Amino acid sequence: MHLFKTSPAPTALAPVLAAADQVILGKGHEIRLAVCCLLAGGHLLIEDLPGVGKTTLARLLARLLGLQFSRIQFTSDMLPADIIGVSIYERSAEAFRFHPGPIFAQVVLADEINRATPKAQSALLEAMEEHQVTVEGVTRPLPSPFFVIATQNPHHQVGTFPLPESQLDRFLMRIRLGYPAAAQEKELLAGEDRRALLEKVVPAVTPQALAALQAEATRVRLSAPIVDYCHAILAFSRGSARFVYGLSPRAGLGLLRAARAWALLAGRDYVLPEDVQAVLPACLPHRLSDSADTATDVHEDMADYILAGVPVP
Repeated sequence: MHLFKTSPAPTALAPVLAAADQVILGKGHEIRLAVCCLLAGGHLLIEDLPGVGKTTLARLLARLLGLQFSRIQFTSDMLPADIIGVSIYERSAEAFRFHPGPIFAQVVLADEINRATPKAQSALLEAMEEHQVTVEGVTRPLPSPFFVIATQNPHHQVGTFPLPESQLDRFLMRIRLGYPAAAQEKELLAGEDRRALLEKVVPAVTPQALAALQAEATRVRLSAPIVDYCHAILAFSRGSARFVYGLSPRAGLGLLRAARAWALLAGRDYVLPEDVQAVLPACLPHRLSDSADTATDVHEDMADYILAGVPVP
């Protein structure tokens, strides 16, 4: 249930959204959320069936923003060193030399992240939270900006491992693309191959301009009633018998960061309650567990439950 209206994006980002809409058909809201996540300095989890455009979206954003891209295919036999890198002894130098892994990129696609074991997934924890990795006692910074887009297959599919709560909490947003509408799907089937379209995409924003926009998002104003609204959402989750445990302060900080970025996308320098409501379905449900322990996905229902239960300032 969307309780908001989409407003024009800032001039700098309008070409990004327009170009993305030409490749990923009929998913303007999901694309906007992905760009919002990046503006807020967060990481994105996309959960859906194979073949609906998850990988295409990740590659598309990297190309449109002129960022270095790396793809990691997660498998059950993957080790942390396959992600962060390893030190190899070089006889000529008579010393060990660190060879960086694919995590050292600005946009990292963690493809099918839940096909790897928790041991391999743990290699992302420090990187996603602190934008650095520690190998053999040496801490190495990651590039800036650093944006992880992870894709996840539905839990009922063969060969998947559930993401631990600590890993889920590292993602600012979780979205689904879903099947396209009939008109867009027919256009997709009759049109040019998406991979060929990706090759034609040129950067619409420089990395320097993106960094300036990320800094601008942190300066979007938060009024006291908006902070009170966010705190009321956290308190509601902690007091509700529906949830096994409530939302953490980090969840509240992430919600406000995303709301600021959404307000910037709407061309405003202040946050409205509608901004919080727009990003809440992507920011909060994946951090909560339903006490009913249902087998069906209730993420969207969780968001509606919270929005209905907390008065709007």
